Amino acid sequence: MEVSNRREFVKNSTKLAIGAGLVSMMPLTSSCNSANDKIVFGAIGLRNMGFSNIKSFLKNPNVECAAVCDIDDEILNSRAKDIEEINEERISNGEKITQTRPTLYKDYRKMLEDNNIDAVIIGTPDHWHCLQMVDASAAGKHVYVEKPMANTIEEVLIMEKAAKKYKNVVTVGQWQRSGQHWHDAVNYVKSGALGKISRVKAWSYTSKTPLPVVEDSTVPQGVDYDMWQGPAPRKPFNQNRFHYNFRYYWDYAGGLMADWGVHMLDFAMFGMDAKRPKSITALGGHFAYEDARQTPDTMNVLYEFDNYTISWEHSVCLGNGSYGLGHGVLFQGNNGALLVTRGGWQVIPEKHMVDGERKDKIEGLAWTKGDNSLDAHVVNFFDVIRNGGETNCTVEMGKDVAMLTHMGNIAHRTGDKLIWDAANNRFSNSEQANALLVPTYSDPWALPNI
Repeated sequence: MEVSNRREFVKNSTKLAIGAGLVSMMPLTSSCNSANDKIVFGAIGLRNMGFSNIKSFLKNPNVECAAVCDIDDEILNSRAKDIEEINEERISNGEKITQTRPTLYKDYRKMLEDNNIDAVIIGTPDHWHCLQMVDASAAGKHVYVEKPMANTIEEVLIMEKAAKKYKNVVTVGQWQRSGQHWHDAVNYVKSGALGKISRVKAWSYTSKTPLPVVEDSTVPQGVDYDMWQGPAPRKPFNQNRFHYNFRYYWDYAGGLMADWGVHMLDFAMFGMDAKRPKSITALGGHFAYEDARQTPDTMNVLYEFDNYTISWEHSVCLGNGSYGLGHGVLFQGNNGALLVTRGGWQVIPEKHMVDGERKDKIEGLAWTKGDNSLDAHVVNFFDVIRNGGETNCTVEMGKDVAMLTHMGNIAHRTGDKLIWDAANNRFSNSEQANALLVPTYSDPWALPNI
């Protein structure tokens, strides 16, 4: 790539991002009639990303939180106080807030009966996403659902059907889809400057400490543990299977693969316009710690496509991944490689011999810093509610990467090289793997029928 062309690429990257979906297109459907209409929302699941999303929502004018729902009284009351304080500050800055303290619920179904609520945040553990998204959509609410979109492949397919049926605005919390530098990087990949790309690598290394085994115990006061379990298999209460660490147990989540893997593999797929792999192979286990985690602390997955591979690797226990980075996506082409992380992106040229000297095949591109894009992701959600269009992370986008991560986990759990039958959304060579596509819900909960 010539110097002038490279500079022109960087200069025009913002324009290119419009075509990538950072700007809403023509209106489709909306419950609000103008940009001045107030959006009233409720939130289900208030820890970690649930509360991060609430705070991001409340940075926007004409947006109010009318209700919050959580199964833990301590969290519920604490977050209500936090929201009240945020609203008092907003009022001191001249904003008009109708309801400073949200109404509190422990059963999300009761919250969905409030006809004043326009939109709902779903920040619960993964095993709840499908039911709550479908119920919120049926109740006429727009939905911001955390990633991964659901805990099984069958559930994400159901959620896609629900979004088409109810025609509400749904966005998935893969907020890197609203990050300018991520789109700049993908546009460079798609420009062809890297040459033929034969390999894409994505990874996450998180340097967590061991999770000690603890005995089952009594349910903490103020916690509705039966509601927390919801459709999952009934198990005695154990602190390790509750709140943050739920992500390391198959009943509720998919480990680091379905946590960070969704973010990184989303852009691996986006850069290659990838959909479904031909085959999936996985290796991993508890290689670093013998602790309480059920999901593997170490894993490598290889996805085979027609002319390239996408690989995933993670370690829960180590912090130094490729290039000394805890996470990233690397596109490797004949002319060079592009590295992108939440911190930024760069281009690393391949070498070749010219007149007896090793020279770069293309000009390298120095590190370009990126920004956190959660707030932009939320603004896009509101824009589509008010003006119509398509969100920066549609249900289809959330579905595609959730399916990919679940395929990797299923390959690990079965120990087989799996062949995917895209026409029928099943594996063609393993009934053991197919048995893991569909969850078995506990009574009285039932898998939605759309």
